[in-house]
Amino acid sequence: MTHKWTKGLSWLALLLAIGATIVAFTGMTLARVDRIGKLEGFSYLYQSVPVAVGALVIAIIALLLNWRAGWPARRAALIGFLFAAGFVGSVAVRVAMGADAPMIHDATTDLADVPQFEAITLPEDNMRGLREPSEWVKLHEIGYPDLRSVVLDRSVEQTILDAEKLARERGWTIRAVDPKAGRLEATAYASYIRFEDEVVIRARPDGAGRSLVDMRSVSRVGIGDLGVNAQRIHDFLEDLAAMR
Repeated sequence: MTHKWTKGLSWLALLLAIGATIVAFTGMTLARVDRIGKLEGFSYLYQSVPVAVGALVIAIIALLLNWRAGWPARRAALIGFLFAAGFVGSVAVRVAMGADAPMIHDATTDLADVPQFEAITLPEDNMRGLREPSEWVKLHEIGYPDLRSVVLDRSVEQTILDAEKLARERGWTIRAVDPKAGRLEATAYASYIRFEDEVVIRARPDGAGRSLVDMRSVSRVGIGDLGVNAQRIHDFLEDLAAMR
């Protein structure tokens, strides 16, 4: 037999878990369709996380208190636990995946001669969170030592044509493309919210009939990107090299 307050805990856990999920999803969806700002939409998510954690703790307590009371008494707590665990778990996994990433949002394959944007204008505060560009270079070298230029056995023009095809397949918005000049600029999108990240791809002849390809990916908002831009570059260049 259960006390009314233990049943109340079960329902409280359920309501908090469902409420946190609805609030987070609503905010992210509004940001996805540009009804509110991207960071504002993201704030719905991180402000809902403590609520979901609280729901998870309450659900566990309610399950323990109602352990011998049978399924009806445990049902609300169990459902609340599943909602909260799914919510908190998904956020924790994503954060853990980028935990080792440096606190930067601008990644490139060439730190000595960084590919520059011509058609796209970056935010004036692109170095936000840093005191000077040299700090970005240092963090980049430590965080992404394996991010390097690639050499492809194809012409500069063909390289950019292949890059354009690959970018369109990924759903990127092409801002400028010039195969003969060896340049492509596009806007890529990250996460459900569709954060806008700017991308520039540069191809140069290496003197042996091949192309030396460099790439840069920059987030328009935020300070750290959890490694998203570096991973985008790695995956894109890997797929580009595999094209025939």
